[in-house]
Amino acid sequence: MIQRVYEQAKKVLETVVVATDDDRIFSTVEAFGGKAVMTSISHKSGTDRCAEAVTVLMEQEHKTFDVVLNIQGDEPFLQPDQLRKVLSCFFEKEAQIATLVKPFGPSDDIHNPNSPKVIINSSKEAIYFSRSPIPYIRGVAVEDWPTQHIFLKHIGLYGYRTSILQEITRLEQTPLELAESLEQLRWIENGYKIMVELTHIESFGIDTPEDLDRAIKLGLLG
Repeated sequence: MIQRVYEQAKKVLETVVVATDDDRIFSTVEAFGGKAVMTSISHKSGTDRCAEAVTVLMEQEHKTFDVVLNIQGDEPFLQPDQLRKVLSCFFEKEAQIATLVKPFGPSDDIHNPNSPKVIINSSKEAIYFSRSPIPYIRGVAVEDWPTQHIFLKHIGLYGYRTSILQEITRLEQTPLELAESLEQLRWIENGYKIMVELTHIESFGIDTPEDLDRAIKLGLLG
């Protein structure tokens, strides 16, 4: 699965590195010809791990990187176009941080707390992320909300300017972050702007053996 993610990323990015704290993953990546960096076991988020990995990489290769993408290793259906959309926020719009959203489909559960929602402003910047459906549709039965508003699902692919990445990983946790258990709220509470691009490609993370079985049964993985 990690090899598939790695190879998808290489279709767009010149430098792709797997950041891990597990010797087995490190060895697996090297075995298929990829590059990996060992990081601390104490990181609480992928953002923190990315920050350490890019620092190590810049020291190893004696060069700098303007933008870092945080790609989850359990997203084998990642598409190159999604990476290009995130990158466009930096090269066309001077973003500090960028991410993706996807409209919820008719059969999607907007009340699933494991699928964070986001609302954005007219400049395509994130206003707020929540595990609850946002916005609240007043005067409409809850089951009818999806027919009254386009709810946006957050896709967990991030891009950061390298300087901003180093800044946000030094921030203390904030009340909203602790309440929702969403680290991006820490950045918003501290005044950072998160630019959002739209994707219509469905994300299917493989988090459990059951997810893997489901992907195989659907013919998504061989």
